[in-house]
Amino acid sequence: MAEKKANKTSSTETLTKEALQSQLSDLKKEAMNQRFQHAAGQLPKTHVVRKTRREIARVKTKLNAAK
Repeated sequence: MAEKKANKTSSTETLTKEALQSQLSDLKKEAMNQRFQHAAGQLPKTHVVRKTRREIARVKTKLNAAK
């Protein structure tokens, strides 16, 4: 389990500021689509909404740390 966490952090640490910005916008679009699917009852795995929100928070944290 510790290896899984290390892989997550290393994948966002090596990205540039521009890459993080683009990843953030992609994640926000994905979260919006997931919200629509959830509201329509078409999202079978509702836990992905939470995972996406947390990934957005990770990217935002990396962007703020770079300032």
